[in-house]
Parts: sequence; C-alpha cells; structure tokens
Amino acid sequence: MEKINAKIVEGMIVLLIVFTFSSCSQDSDLDNLSDTVYLRHKDADMPAYIYGNGSEKLFLITLHGGPGGLGLGFRNDMFKGRIEKECAVVYFDQRGSGMSQGSYTEDGISIDIMAEDVLALVKVLKKKYGDDSRFFLLGHSWGGTLGSAALLKDQNDFLGWIELDGAHNASGIYLEYIANFERVANEQIALENSVDYWESVKDLVQSADNNEYNDDDFMKLNREAFEAENKLRDDGLITREEDYSDIAFDYNIFTAFWNTGVIQAIERRVFEDVDYTDQLSEITIPSLILWGKYDMVVPTTFAQEAFDNIGSTSKKLVIFEESGHSPNVTEPELFASEVIQFMNEHK
Repeated sequence: MEKINAKIVEGMIVLLIVFTFSSCSQDSDLDNLSDTVYLRHKDADMPAYIYGNGSEKLFLITLHGGPGGLGLGFRNDMFKGRIEKECAVVYFDQRGSGMSQGSYTEDGISIDIMAEDVLALVKVLKKKYGDDSRFFLLGHSWGGTLGSAALLKDQNDFLGWIELDGAHNASGIYLEYIANFERVANEQIALENSVDYWESVKDLVQSADNNEYNDDDFMKLNREAFEAENKLRDDGLITREEDYSDIAFDYNIFTAFWNTGVIQAIERRVFEDVDYTDQLSEITIPSLILWGKYDMVVPTTFAQEAFDNIGSTSKKLVIFEESGHSPNVTEPELFASEVIQFMNEHK
C-alpha cells in the first residue's frame, strides 16, 4: 500500500471524521430511516448508509461491484422512489472501498475476510435495530463474488439472495470474454452495426492467450467490455443509463489514497483463482438471478450457470432485454418490480 506522510494522513483523518459526522443524519423514526452505522472488524472501519422504510425491520444489504466501488453507487432515483419505500436499504462501503479505512496490510484483505465483514455487518444491524431484524442480500458484479462467499460461510440470517450480473465464477470470466467477444462481434457485424469497431475487437481477441489466464490480456479485455457496451448503447441495443452523478458529493476523494493499494491486492487474487460454481448448491435460500442480455463485463453464460447450480428450491432467472452489465440503471422500473416482488414473496 502506498505510504503517505503521517502528518498528512492525520490531517486527512480529522477532515474525514468531520465530514462523515456532519454529513450523516441519525433518524430514530424507523418509517423513514436516514442513518449511518460503522462496522469495525479486523482492523477496518467500514460505514453502512441506511435509508428507507424500516418499519418492518426488513433490510436489503447491497454489495457493490469493483472491487473498489461505492456503496451509495446503488442509490439512484429508482432505489429512493420505490425500493426504499418497501424496506430499509443498506449501502455498504466494503473494506478498501468508498469511505472505509483501515490499518491493515495486503494480508488483511482477502475474500474470506471480506465475507466475514458482511456477516459482522448483520450482527451490528441486529444490535442496533433488534434481533428480530430480517435481511436480504444483493450483490452486483464483484458483489456477486463477495455475496456468494458470505452465504457459503453462513446463510442463516438471510431470507433471500439476489445476484445481479454477479461474478460468482470470477476465474471463468477470462476465457468467456474470448468466446463472448467473438460471438457478439460476429452478430453485430452481420447486423452492420459499428463494423469497424467489432472487427478491431476480433483482432484484440485473436491476440489474447486463449489457452490459460493472462493478467495483462484480462485487463485489456475487461476494459474493452465496457467500451463494447458503449457501442451497443450507441446502436440502440442497451438503454441509456439514468444519470445520478451527484453521488460523488457523498464521498471524500481523499480516501482513494488509502484504498488504491487494497483494491489492487484483491484484484490480483480474484480473477485467476476464484470459482464458487461447484459450491453454489450449498446456497439453499430463495434466490433471484438478474442479468442484462448484453452484459459484456460478466457475460450471460454465468446467469444460466448461477441458476442451474444454486441449490435453492425457490429460484428465478430474469434476463433484461435492453441492458448490459447494470440493469438496475438501464431498466430500473423492471429491476425494482422484480426485487420488490421477490422480497414480498419471501419476507
């Protein structure tokens, strides 16, 4: 992790404390929660922002993507206007992300430890709101990796699991990139959509090692996956995303100094080694699998894989026909309807 002058760090911590305590409001009214709790676990301090209707003590814990995303990255108008009216939503800044802080080294960051963080968060929420609190868990992208890991440790406190374009099989993404890029490129060229671009994608794929994982090639393909979704959006296949850029004002940019090294540490371990597919049968709570048809970042092959392997007797797969990697922002109304229906059915 990058070293910073101690006095500068001390000053930044003071600013951070002032910022966080002045910007969060504590509201004891469960019908309209606007609260922040702080989880201290294994040398990390991680905030969880809680908004919505807590009258039934029903909580939806969200696990952002990345690694290195933002908990409040989920909180667009759809979450505010619909889901938060049905339950209290917990927007959690994971270890090494958002406003979280810590004094640990790279050895203090792993999927195992981060999964323990999620379970520890449940204990903190129970302590604050009561042992009768009930929980659903939602994980997007990398959050699908983390959520799967947490549930495989202990799923007893959760009423249901929502995997949103999740990377439960992170190590399988590399070779699937190669196959999926080739498939989508040929489809789009046949439709005469952005032909020059898709020809360049085929060239990129052909230059990648198609036998085993290569870190440099993975990063190139991962970056290209986001660009490919931009092209699909330009050609009208993916709906334009809702704009909620004001989220940036909820965060202090100085935390990036602490978290950059942490994120790099976890990234190096995930995309080559982690695959929970064979263990998904152990997840037996009700499960909802949500995926964008044109997801180039975690291709739809993994949607069917998740559905086929999860051990729950109550599971549902929904493919969003006009979405890429983030149906929650491209088809927000349908996303909200599916989530609310699922929670109402299993609460």
